[in-house]
Amino acid sequence: MTIKLGVPSKGRLMEKTFDWFAERGVGMGLAGGEREYSGRVTGVEGVELVLLSAGEIPRELSAGRIHLGVTGSDLVREKLPAWERQVVELEKMGFGHADLVIAVPRFWVDVDTLDDLDAAASDFRRRHGHRMRIATKYHRLIREYLREHGVSDYRLVDSQGATEGTVKNETAEAIADITSTGETLRANHLKMLSDGPVHRSQATLFKSRNAEWDDDTLSVLNGLKRTLDLLD
Repeated sequence: MTIKLGVPSKGRLMEKTFDWFAERGVGMGLAGGEREYSGRVTGVEGVELVLLSAGEIPRELSAGRIHLGVTGSDLVREKLPAWERQVVELEKMGFGHADLVIAVPRFWVDVDTLDDLDAAASDFRRRHGHRMRIATKYHRLIREYLREHGVSDYRLVDSQGATEGTVKNETAEAIADITSTGETLRANHLKMLSDGPVHRSQATLFKSRNAEWDDDTLSVLNGLKRTLDLLD
């Protein structure tokens, strides 16, 4: 019996994932060339490697088509409603760090906190007759966060491209996006709210609650956890 482990299929996230497992005695690699989306696992029995995009892994965990998956904690929280009922966070992996932040134009000198943003949003609607637009890819996370903090006079607009450029292009008044250093925000004359990030994301090893778990697959999981030194 095997368990399926989904890992990012390319780029730095794949390389860092392979390195993280290798440091703990589990070897991973591509079965063929870089364009072949299959992999191999050594150092532990019963684990099948499944190469997916980081954005697909939450969906596959939720559907139970993979038993384990490595992806950003931001993607799990954004893509899976009531995510804790669908997956278990096994281990934060210490790489892929990025913060989901809300940012506004730097010249908004009176807007530094969420309370300031709430006041500015109300004033914006009063003056312009429509709600302030916040461009983001993270609709669920931002909507829940703003609701918790009492901010209501806004509307989210979808941005799947260069979110930081939407304010300059006048398709949004503010943004909510992932940043590692803040350099791109500063280059686009934006500033983060001082309340802190909406979510501090990093690569995380997740276990699916919806996959088929029986004595055999649980035995494989425990063997993997023992090798990775993740047993309680």
